[in-house]
Amino acid sequence: MTLTTRTRLLVCITALLMAAGTASGEGLPPEDGPWELRKESDGIQIYTTEYAGSDFEAFKAVTVLDASIEQLMAVMIDPKSCLEWVHNCIVSRAFGEGDFYDRYAYSVNDMPWPVADRDYVLHINTRGDKASNQVIMRLNAVPGARKENDDYQRVEVSDTLYRFEPVSANKTRLVWVQHTEPNGAIPSWLVNSLVVDIPLKSIKNLEQVAQQDKYNGYELIYDKEGQLSGIAKAINKTGQTRGDDE
Repeated sequence: MTLTTRTRLLVCITALLMAAGTASGEGLPPEDGPWELRKESDGIQIYTTEYAGSDFEAFKAVTVLDASIEQLMAVMIDPKSCLEWVHNCIVSRAFGEGDFYDRYAYSVNDMPWPVADRDYVLHINTRGDKASNQVIMRLNAVPGARKENDDYQRVEVSDTLYRFEPVSANKTRLVWVQHTEPNGAIPSWLVNSLVVDIPLKSIKNLEQVAQQDKYNGYELIYDKEGQLSGIAKAINKTGQTRGDDE
């Protein structure tokens, strides 16, 4: 096989993996489906449901956060923020080329001993429009987009949906739906217990992190068609970014 042929083959394989990740993201259980309430704490509801063809449950978390949608999006676009709010996230960074709409991130989740830690290669797609005020993020595993690390077990299938919708200037409704196949030797009962604990603890962290000063003073940017195009520090009348003179 020539180098050119091999390169084309690798590109095709990567494209197929990315397409499969996107398709499976669309296949997440519907938000209004047959969910079972597993736990409710501090205004956070955690639901689970069986996932066809899998031993591992999907979860849905619903809550209203004491943070603006601008604060929350400022957290979400920072790849390092995973370390601050996602429970058991111990490594997180962006890689490759990307923009606000489509980007890539690499992360590692600590798992209880003796289970091997899991690493994720994620394609992140963000969309929003001014009319609905919603921002939707989809995160799909694309395991072939980055070389494997022998220290971790690579997660090959993981699909996540975050739906953010403001209910007031300083409150935002969050719906978080996710299903992950952790790969490797790991008991389903352990994973199915984590699908309750991880989102519950993570959401509590997210609310606190979003209220930090470094995530204040942002605004969402929309294009002429009313589509969300980015987020940036707001500029006040003196020409300074908001918060510089506070």
